[in-house]
Amino acid sequence: MKDKLMEPLLIFVRGLLMGSVETIPGVSAGTIALITGIYERIVHSIGKLKFSFVKPLFKGDFSGFKKSFIDEIDFQLFIPVLLGMAIAVLSFSKIIEFLIESYTSFTFAFFLGLILASAYILYTRIVHFSPKLLILTVIGFVLSFIFVGLNPIAADHSLPIIFFSGMIAICAMLLPGISGAFVLVLLGQYKHMLTALNTLNWTEIITFCFGALIGMLGFSKILDYLLQHHEEVTMAILIGVMIGTLRIPFDEVSSNLSGSLFEIPVCVILAIIGFVIIVLLERKFKYIE
Repeated sequence: MKDKLMEPLLIFVRGLLMGSVETIPGVSAGTIALITGIYERIVHSIGKLKFSFVKPLFKGDFSGFKKSFIDEIDFQLFIPVLLGMAIAVLSFSKIIEFLIESYTSFTFAFFLGLILASAYILYTRIVHFSPKLLILTVIGFVLSFIFVGLNPIAADHSLPIIFFSGMIAICAMLLPGISGAFVLVLLGQYKHMLTALNTLNWTEIITFCFGALIGMLGFSKILDYLLQHHEEVTMAILIGVMIGTLRIPFDEVSSNLSGSLFEIPVCVILAIIGFVIIVLLERKFKYIE
């Protein structure tokens, strides 16, 4: 009985952590899912959705619909993780908006440590590192470094654009190392969606979530295939991607330093704290698993 209660609670905690970081440009919820040992289960559970339960519903076979619906959807995973993410995003968005505006260099220094630790943890998961994987890592780094250096697109905030932004951002969120929040920055929607969350603009929130759902159902199947058949290749590329995304916090830290002598040591300390938190978090959840 205790184990049955503990499992959804731990998944809920994972959801809280994933939702918290997903409001941060440069940090991916997929990274948190990976280091807490739930990543492959999420991707596989989403990827296997075929909506076969709809067919018996059209035929009026409600018992068949119920059985197929329960068999196909991993409710023990989705309910606690989505609940945790929703609570975290709605509450943490106000905090992160304040921190980024008021303590930009310190906040991004902490993020830098988080990302660097996440890349290190991915590296420890590759059993047979080879020159081929090293080349793929370098390719991932170069592409990511160029991508995150792009200027944000000047976009409007119409509902079709918000829908499209949700589709693209969720694909990034599913990948460890690529931040859905940063993709929103590039699309010119990040601050607008933070405001929408903080003011509870449900029309825009629902539109964004619907776009994310469509994107997630399509992209998760591709990602599930890659993890099932080319796991180490995928991980090697993602390590490069994560190292490349370090350009974001580094640029933010360096461009927002005021020149005070104590700022650089504080940034270094915060980066170390961020690194240690992720490593300890990974070890804790590995022990639980």
